[in-house]
Amino acid sequence: MKLNIVPPRTGLVWVRTGLRTYFRQPLALTGLFFMYTTVVLLLAIVPGIGVVAGGMLVPAATLGLMAATAEAEKGRFPLPSVLLSAFRAGKQRLRAMLVLGAIYAAGSLLATGLATLLAGSSAPPPADGQAMALDAATGLALLFHLPLFVVFWHAPALVHWHGISPTKSLFFSAVAVLRNLGAHLLFAAGWITLFLVAGSVFGVLGAAVGGAGGVQAMVLPLALVLASMFSSSIYFTFRDCFQADADEAASEANPSEPPAPGQ
Repeated sequence: MKLNIVPPRTGLVWVRTGLRTYFRQPLALTGLFFMYTTVVLLLAIVPGIGVVAGGMLVPAATLGLMAATAEAEKGRFPLPSVLLSAFRAGKQRLRAMLVLGAIYAAGSLLATGLATLLAGSSAPPPADGQAMALDAATGLALLFHLPLFVVFWHAPALVHWHGISPTKSLFFSAVAVLRNLGAHLLFAAGWITLFLVAGSVFGVLGAAVGGAGGVQAMVLPLALVLASMFSSSIYFTFRDCFQADADEAASEANPSEPPAPGQ
C-alpha cells in the first residue's frame, strides 16, 4: 500500500464520480444510508450509552457505505448485509475497527463537550441568547471535529482493506488528507455548493407551494438524498489516494481485501 498524490482538480472528479455511481443504484444507496441513520438515532435515545454506542458505529458504518459504493460502481446491487462488512472480515480486523470506534466516540464526546462548555460559558441569559448559544455550540463542535474528520477520513478503509493497525491508520489518513489537501478542499467545496444550491432551490419551491410546511416537506427528504450522494463519493477519495500492492490487487475478489487501486 502506498500513498498517491493527486492534483487538486481530482476533488471535483470525486464529486462527479460519486454522483454518477449514486444514480446507478439510487434506491439502494439511499436506503442503506437511511438504515444507518435510523440505527444511530434509535441508539441515541438509549440513556447513558446510546450516544457512545452511536459514535462507536461511525467507522464501521462509514466502511459499510464505502463498500456499498464499490458494489454499485461494479454494477452490482448493494444488499443491506454490506453494512456489516466491517464485522465479517475476521476477528483481528473487527477488533481494530472497534478500537477505531472507541477512539472516535471518545474524540467526538470531547469535542462536543468542550464546545458546549465554551459556548455555555459565554452565553447571554435572555431567551434569544439561548438560541445564539446553541448556534455557537454547534459551530464550535463542528470546528473541534475537523481534526477528528481528518484522521478518520481514510482510517476505516485502511483498517478493513489493508489490515493497517488503528493508530497507523489514523496517521496515514491524516497524511493522505494533508498531502492531497487541495483535492480534499475542492471535494468539500463542491459538496457544500451542491448542498447550498439544492437547498435554496427546493426551499423556494417548497415555500411557493406550501409555505413553511412546504419547505420542511421539500428540504428534509432532499437532505437525506444529498447525504446519501455525499456518502457515495467518499469511497473514491480513498481509492484514488492509496495504491494497492500487487498481492492486494490480486486478491481483490476477497471482500476483506482492498478494492481496485487508485489510478
